Amino acid sequence: MRRLPFFLLALASCTQTDRPKDVLSQTQLSAFLVEVYLAEARTEAVPVPRDSSIRYFLPYEKKLLQKHNISDSVIKKTYAYYLDHPKELELVYDAVIDTLSLRQQREDKAPNNGLVPVERNLPFKKKLPALVKPAPK
Repeated sequence: MRRLPFFLLALASCTQTDRPKDVLSQTQLSAFLVEVYLAEARTEAVPVPRDSSIRYFLPYEKKLLQKHNISDSVIKKTYAYYLDHPKELELVYDAVIDTLSLRQQREDKAPNNGLVPVERNLPFKKKLPALVKPAPK
C-alpha cells in the first residue's frame, strides 16, 4: 500500500515533459499564431488570385518573425516540439481560437459601413487604399 503513492508520483513525473529553452512557450506560440492568421486574412482580402497572395504573405511573415524576435530555427524546433506533444498543441490552438473569436466579436459590434479594413503596412510595392469593398459571395 505504501508503494502506491510512490508509483503515482513516479508515473506523474514521467508524463511531464520539459520544454527545451529554444522552443516557444504556449503563450508565445499562440500570440505568434494569432498574428500569422490575421496576416493571412489580410493578404486574402487583397483582390489578387489566391496563389499570388502567397507572394505577399511571405515578406509579412518575415516581419512577424522579426517583430517577435524569433529565428527560423526556433520556429521549426517549436513546431517539431508541439507536433510531438499534441495535448500541448491543442492548448495552444484553444488559446488561438479564443483570441480570434473575441476579436471577431469585437469587430462584429463595430460599425464598418460595409467596408473591409486593410492594413497599410502590407509589404507591397504599391500602396493599397485603406479600405476596399468586400468580394461578392
